[in-house]
Amino acid sequence: MFAAHRPTPGEAVVSGNTLSIRGDWTLPDYAQLQQEVNRISGRHPERLTVDFAGLGHVDTAGAVQLAALLGRRRLGELIAAGTLPPEKSALMSAVCKALEQEPVPPVVKVSPPIRFLSELGQRTDGIFQLLKQLNAFIGQTLAAIFWLLPRPWRWRLTPFVSAIQDTGFNALPIVALLTFLVGAVVAFLGATVLQDFGATIYTVNLVAFSFLREFGVLLAAILLAGRTASSFTAHIGAMKVNQEVDAIRTLGLNPIELLVIPRVLAMMVSLPILTFVGMIAGMVGGATVCALSLDIYPPQFMAIVERDIELRHFLVGLSKAPVFAFLIAVIGCLEGFKVSGSAQSVGEHTTSSVVQSIFTVILFDSIAALFFMEMGW
Repeated sequence: MFAAHRPTPGEAVVSGNTLSIRGDWTLPDYAQLQQEVNRISGRHPERLTVDFAGLGHVDTAGAVQLAALLGRRRLGELIAAGTLPPEKSALMSAVCKALEQEPVPPVVKVSPPIRFLSELGQRTDGIFQLLKQLNAFIGQTLAAIFWLLPRPWRWRLTPFVSAIQDTGFNALPIVALLTFLVGAVVAFLGATVLQDFGATIYTVNLVAFSFLREFGVLLAAILLAGRTASSFTAHIGAMKVNQEVDAIRTLGLNPIELLVIPRVLAMMVSLPILTFVGMIAGMVGGATVCALSLDIYPPQFMAIVERDIELRHFLVGLSKAPVFAFLIAVIGCLEGFKVSGSAQSVGEHTTSSVVQSIFTVILFDSIAALFFMEMGW
């Protein structure tokens, strides 16, 4: 019966003109071996006679440390002299050969303008790749929606209703409060400027026009971009980390149909509702300031709105809500699918989804404003 090998940490002992290599030179003792090599290096081991009689087990990590201790050339000479058993000689020869072939990275000096252009090109390519992935995911989502519409038995009503509860009704208080406060600020600023021209009555038109056409949908969309897109990314990213998305695919189910479609449709229902609430709350905030500071009371406020503000401004503002909702939901879900197996990745993609969603909403709102202005709507 063979006795079990007990590993003994490697050591290098100098006695007279002899350097004795003892113990196991293996990976578990790598830190200790490195200290041993550093300790002996100052005593010029290349001038000493090397004794490998006490050498136990050795692996590639230990061989690298022996090469650092004796020098690659000296170790090669000792191997060639046959001072080591054949199996250890083969391993150390391979390590010496690998160290000999290790390329030395050239030092490249790059001027600041070239470095700037290089970084600019990398960032531009990153944005292009991002747009490419987003377009592909939008196409995939639209294809899944059109495939599902004539098949009601495959609709996922429970996650759809749950997503409406989470993205819509739970966000109502914060949307109403924020738009109320912004409406009050807009009315206050408008009254301050228009007072110099004796036209404070037009504060009503300013508040109603801005909230019906722009601020109602924009503030609600930005709030959902920060609140809901990050939630979508974190949820799907956590499922990706826990390999639940892989399990869904293994069961033969489509993650787009199961995870993305209910969220996208719920957002397209929730954001128009939140936009309407934001419009009303913003106008209530403006009406409050008008009543307290300008003696324009709510009946007069509503009469001016009914007389001067056309219905098309309300329709223009409301028409942007489903588009913004679709983009926010798609970006949030896409970033969730891009998570790669760690909590840090979940955090990075959650931040990225918020930034992308807000940027996309503002960009498309600007494009829509120019389009409606050119069309005369």
